[in-house]
Amino acid sequence: MCPHAHSNASAPAPSAPESIVHEEKAQLDFSRSMSYGDYLQLDSILSAQKPLSPAHDELLFIVQHQTSELWMKLMLHELRGAIQHIAADELPPAFKMLARVSKIMEQLVHAWDVLATMTPPEYTAMRPYLGASSGFQSYQYRCIEYSMGNKNPAMLKPHEHRPDLLALVRASFDAPSLYDEALRLMARRGIPVPADYLERDWTQPYVASPGVEAAWLAVYRNPSQHWDLYQLGEELTDLEDAFRLWRFRHVTTVERVIGFKRGTGGTGGVSYLRKMLDVVLFPEIWRLRTDL
Repeated sequence: MCPHAHSNASAPAPSAPESIVHEEKAQLDFSRSMSYGDYLQLDSILSAQKPLSPAHDELLFIVQHQTSELWMKLMLHELRGAIQHIAADELPPAFKMLARVSKIMEQLVHAWDVLATMTPPEYTAMRPYLGASSGFQSYQYRCIEYSMGNKNPAMLKPHEHRPDLLALVRASFDAPSLYDEALRLMARRGIPVPADYLERDWTQPYVASPGVEAAWLAVYRNPSQHWDLYQLGEELTDLEDAFRLWRFRHVTTVERVIGFKRGTGGTGGVSYLRKMLDVVLFPEIWRLRTDL
């Protein structure tokens, strides 16, 4: 028998999965074109986890918080887009963006389920290596809270050591919030909104108003006439509902892992987080339900 014929006869036949890849003409050579990893900058992302302790579970802690920051980056992108569209009287794209923010918050709620698999001894093994670092210092989270109307000037201070980050946080602090822009839109649509809620010092904490509640009641009592404003009210309700769940899941996870120890950032930990549960972002939208 010819040696070449023998060689061909003994060559293994392509496996079924291999055949499928070839049949589909999938690109396999990326020496001259952009790959999946190139596009997503995976070398940078996957080398950004730098555990400081010998504890096995520190990688979970780092990945949990890094992925949360990525979701918050997208959340801010969508929130800012929604605010701009509301200011421009463009509600359909704003609704899409606000619905997406609510879904992102759902993702963050479930992310706490993964961190909750860390037991108190596992966290204690790595906690000394965290120093004073804390999620309390997240500038993106602070921008989210400011954009949603929880204006607290004290929370600018943790970013004073980084002028670039302070400028980003202050921009959200100084600007009208999502709710502020919603009220201004209602006024442009002919709904009576108290004048001092349309132009004010946007850095001041929002204070609930009977006049603003009356404005929302006018919308909710006649949804067919004010359908898009009615839908805006419900998008805001969905958003705060999701935000409350996110904060509540945070509290319960922290209590499960560290109990009532003080947080690494200096707060009371669970006691501080429980106080934050009482913050209401869109108070009149919740109050009107009693009066309907």
